[in-house]
Amino acid sequence: MERADVLIAGGGFAGLALAIALRQGLGETFAIAVADPSIGRDASGDPRASAIAAGARRLFETIGVWRAVENDAQPILDMVVTDSRLSDTVRPVFLNFGGEVEPGEPFAHMIENRTLVAALATKARELGIFLQPAAVVGFEAGSSAIVVRLRNGARASARLLVAADGARSRLRELAGIPTYGWTYPQSAIVTNVAHERDHDGRAYEHFLPAGPFAILPLKGRRCSIVWTEEAEAAQSIVALPDDHFHAELERRFGLELGEIEVISPRRVHPLGYSVARSFIGERLALIGDAAHVIHPIAGQGLNMGLRDVAALAEAIVDATRLGLDPGSSEVLERYQRWRRFDTMMMGMATDGLNRLFSNRSDALRLVRDVGLGIVDRLPGLKQLFIREAAGITGEVPKLLRGEAL
Repeated sequence: MERADVLIAGGGFAGLALAIALRQGLGETFAIAVADPSIGRDASGDPRASAIAAGARRLFETIGVWRAVENDAQPILDMVVTDSRLSDTVRPVFLNFGGEVEPGEPFAHMIENRTLVAALATKARELGIFLQPAAVVGFEAGSSAIVVRLRNGARASARLLVAADGARSRLRELAGIPTYGWTYPQSAIVTNVAHERDHDGRAYEHFLPAGPFAILPLKGRRCSIVWTEEAEAAQSIVALPDDHFHAELERRFGLELGEIEVISPRRVHPLGYSVARSFIGERLALIGDAAHVIHPIAGQGLNMGLRDVAALAEAIVDATRLGLDPGSSEVLERYQRWRRFDTMMMGMATDGLNRLFSNRSDALRLVRDVGLGIVDRLPGLKQLFIREAAGITGEVPKLLRGEAL
C-alpha cells in the first residue's frame, strides 16, 4: 500500500473490476491497491440489482468473475414497453425487444449488486490485490507520483490515482473538477418482490406520467422494481403502512404474475444528471459515478462505468507495456477522448427519453406512441438499439469484446 503503481479509491463494481483487469494485464509486479471504507462490510440489506449489458458481461467473463455469479444471474430474454396512465384499465404494448446480440448471448442479465461485488472482491483477493478498508481523504500530485492520505492516517504514493468513489466524489472535488448537470424532480423507489407465476425472463418498462415503472426479472419467481415518482410523492409512498404500500405497488405492477409480496427493504434514491467537465486531472482519472450520473430510464448507469473501466485499463496496459508512465497526461488524454463523447451522448439520450415520457401531455403521448409503433415494425432498427444498449457498437475496448488485454 505504501507505494503502488495504481491506487483506486472506491471498492464498488468499477474500482474492483479495474483492479482485476490491470493485475491480469500487467502481472504481479504491477502494484495495485484499492481503498474503500465499505470493504468487508455486510451488504445483505441492500435491495438493489443491476442490468448487466452484453458488453459488460463479456468484461466480467474475460476477467474471470462471471463464472462465479452466472448461476445467480437472470437472462433478460424479452423487454416489453407500454405507455399509459395509471387509471387506464389496459396497457397496450407499443414496443417489444426480444432476441440476442449474438446466437446464445442475451442482450442483458439481471443480478443483485451485493452478489456481484462480493465476487469481484473475492477475485481481487485471490490475485493478491491489496484491499484497504479506509477512505482516501486527500492527495498531492507531483511530477512523478501522487501522494495520497487515508482517513486512518496512512500515506501512500502511486503513479496514478483513480477516483471510483461515487457520485459525490471527494477526490473530484479536491481536484477542483466542476460538474455540469441538474437534479430531476423525481426519485426512484427501489425494492424486490416475489410473485406467484414465472416471469420467463421478461422485463417490463411501464411508462407512466410520473416516470417509468420497471419490472426487472431476478432468479426464481422474483423481480427488482425501479419505480420512478415525483420526489415528494416517492417519499410519501415509501412511508405508507405495508398494506397501503402494497396496494400502490399492485396498481402499477398489475396481476399478470399473480400475487406479489415485497421481500426487501424499500428505499428512495433521488435522481439527477451530472457529468464532470473533465474525466482527468494531474495523475488522476475519474471513472463510474465519479465521472457521470444519468437517469436510470435505460439501465445504463453501471454499464457506462464498466465502459470507463475497459477503456482506462486498455490505455494503462498498452502504455505500461511500452515502458511509459501509466499516470502520464498522454495516457489519461487517450482515456478521456475514448469516453467523454460517448458519455455525453448517452446522457443526452436518457435525459431526452425521460422528458419525452415523464409528462401528462396528450400530444406528446400520441407522438411517442406512433414512434414506438414504427420502431416495433423495423427489426433492423430494433437490433441496432439492442446492440447500442449492450455497449458493443462504435470503438469498443477489448474487454467489452471479450478479448483479454
